[in-house]
Amino acid sequence: MAVPALHENTSAKVIRSLLQHTNELSVYAKDMPYSLKAEVVELDLSTGRLVLEVEYAGSDIERYLDSGTLNFDLEALKGSQAIERETYSLSNVVAKLLKTDSTLYRLECQLPESVFVKENRGAIRIPFILGMQARVTLEVYLHELNVPGRLRNLSVGGCMVDIDLAESFSMSLDQEIPGLTLEFPNGESFFAEGKIRHIRPFGNHGYAAVGVQFFNLTTPQREALFQYVNESEREASYRAGSNDKCTDHSSLFIPGTKEKKILQREAQEREKRARQSPMERGVINVAHQLQVGLMYMKTRHLFPSEIFYDCVDTLLYLVKQDRKAFLYALAFLRDDPDWVRHAVQVAGQLTDLLLIRDPHTPQVREAVLGALLHTLGKPLLISAQLPSLKVSMNPAQKTILRGHVVVLCDKLHELGWEPSPTCRDVIENANERLDGSGYPAGKRDHHLSELIRLVSVIKAINKLMHARNGIPPHSPLEAYRRIHGADTAYDKTVLVEYIQVYGLYPIGSLAKFSGGFLAWVMDIDGKGMPSQVHVIKNLRFPGTNINSVIKKGDFSQIGKLEDIVNPSDYGVKVGRV
Repeated sequence: MAVPALHENTSAKVIRSLLQHTNELSVYAKDMPYSLKAEVVELDLSTGRLVLEVEYAGSDIERYLDSGTLNFDLEALKGSQAIERETYSLSNVVAKLLKTDSTLYRLECQLPESVFVKENRGAIRIPFILGMQARVTLEVYLHELNVPGRLRNLSVGGCMVDIDLAESFSMSLDQEIPGLTLEFPNGESFFAEGKIRHIRPFGNHGYAAVGVQFFNLTTPQREALFQYVNESEREASYRAGSNDKCTDHSSLFIPGTKEKKILQREAQEREKRARQSPMERGVINVAHQLQVGLMYMKTRHLFPSEIFYDCVDTLLYLVKQDRKAFLYALAFLRDDPDWVRHAVQVAGQLTDLLLIRDPHTPQVREAVLGALLHTLGKPLLISAQLPSLKVSMNPAQKTILRGHVVVLCDKLHELGWEPSPTCRDVIENANERLDGSGYPAGKRDHHLSELIRLVSVIKAINKLMHARNGIPPHSPLEAYRRIHGADTAYDKTVLVEYIQVYGLYPIGSLAKFSGGFLAWVMDIDGKGMPSQVHVIKNLRFPGTNINSVIKKGDFSQIGKLEDIVNPSDYGVKVGRV
């Protein structure tokens, strides 16, 4: 029988609890363009020795260690369906690097004895561990933009907030924000002004870590903050079992009625998201990585070409693996930020059409890269004048947004990255039209390549088929008619090619059947008609969800195909972990 250790390292205990679930550990460094995935190969609870194994083909792995220390995020997906996310971050962990093979390394780490970290200014930082949570609202622009998040650590000097990656582009380093509200499970809240001190990608599921310094605190605010930090320390001690005097939960972390309702609603949402296929996860990961790359461009002033080319190669791999499953997966970006969804869906369809034209085309990689990068200028324009890309914009804001191509090109020049001719062609000309009505330069047909004639049709149809600026989406047939009716703006031959490939009921669209059923189109036949659908709702029973895949021979169960409809009209959403 194993004899229990007389002493256990508290940090090691927290890590062990997360390693019992599906997990990913990411080593990151401030001046490196991406994090490294690492595997835990040894964890000693009594000594706090942690050994990680990392594969890295580069020659500068030492840059992940700063003066013999490293930083990492550990992300665990818990619950019966592994979709409930919990994290633990450690910085400045003493580590030694050993090379064991040509691209294989061991990182031998000594974990800190306590989970509480002493900051440079002397304050103690309390990590929110083992299920501890508090909700955060960042007011980025006064009365204009509020960003929700979760508290990951807290001290009397500031906190780290875990937010959706897409929301991080509204913030800049050293930006003063009008307000930050912490709301604890029991309903108590704390408000202060803040200052953004750091922003970085957080883990591998589409989140960012934002460090906020509390700003202009009054004496009552300081007193309240000290109390919340003390209670958080007590709760962390109780959960980690590191203080025998802490024998129960702090009242601050006992959920009140409001929190219980929110937790119940979140659990229901997670159930809906539990059915993602590997193909869907692959497409969603491209969307996340595209945003990570943009974050490095904005906050670290470098162009992470490896990240963007990896996105391109993933799209190529997924299309070649199963193009119909890939087209279906593209639809699951509907609830991502519009610029991300548009970029990935356009790049995905461009990949598909170029490979159909010529499976060995040499320009596909650079063309797809251009399509992915093309919209990155939009989030770079977010400011007090354009606080969000989600709202219905006024004329002045629309004018600002039309400058996104120039802003991106200027940014790429500033970062010292030179796109290939094919990539530059897509970045600069994707919004140009054959009749000169496009932007930014108003070029005409003789100045536009065959590639741009294809890209412009894909982009225009994609825009029309999704809601924009308060305008509801068009059905595929309506979108095709609009493009055809745009006189000489688009190449009609390309439009015909597009319709022949994707049909009037494209894979990934939501179809309504006469029996009152809604179903995602998963496959179409040679005539462009749905041949397999994923039934998700019976409108006669709107409060219940269905999860049934049926083929054409069984369509009589759901009635005749009526039309393609807008998912938001029926409350159909697609979420993620």
